[in-house]
Amino acid sequence: MAPVTPFNQLSTVEQAEDYAENLFVGRSVRLRPLREDDLPYLEQWWFDPSIVVLQNHTVLPRPEGGVSEQFSQWSANRSSEAVGFSIELTETEEFVGHITLYRRNPINQSATLAIVLGPEFHGRGYGSDAVRLAVKYGFLQLGLNRIELQTWAFNTRGIASYTKAGFVEEGRRREAVFFNGRRHDEVIMAILRDDWAGNT
Repeated sequence: MAPVTPFNQLSTVEQAEDYAENLFVGRSVRLRPLREDDLPYLEQWWFDPSIVVLQNHTVLPRPEGGVSEQFSQWSANRSSEAVGFSIELTETEEFVGHITLYRRNPINQSATLAIVLGPEFHGRGYGSDAVRLAVKYGFLQLGLNRIELQTWAFNTRGIASYTKAGFVEEGRRREAVFFNGRRHDEVIMAILRDDWAGNT
């Protein structure tokens, strides 16, 4: 993976082409548009108990269909408020997940990141790689200064992945969620443009 020249430093056609070609390609994954055949996987994963407990405020069965609509809206990429991408492996083009930057605020130059990976793809570094690509896109293409996310304190695997991608914990909403008879903190993490630029 070649380093991407920041958009504001492009001075030749070759640099512009290189920027566009490498913007969505990471070490092991590539970001691409959502396809219709991705949606059944997202529906299945979203209702998997191991995903539900990390993505939602409550574990509750929901009717099928709404998930596809939500992901389609995030990935239409027609609005300035949200962008969404499917995640595929660069070598095999296998679909492994979805990532989005939403709640984009052009005045504050901020957005919120969310990612979902198929359970069978956890723990292989794909999530960290996809997060790095989305962060790069947010800073270089959307002009963001801050990208944040929220997760539960018991999501130690996710927190480790976000930390690996450059996010830092900024605070906690104490006992903000109730799961399995216990209260758990919500962890707020973020990465700033200057933090990211210093590590690229």
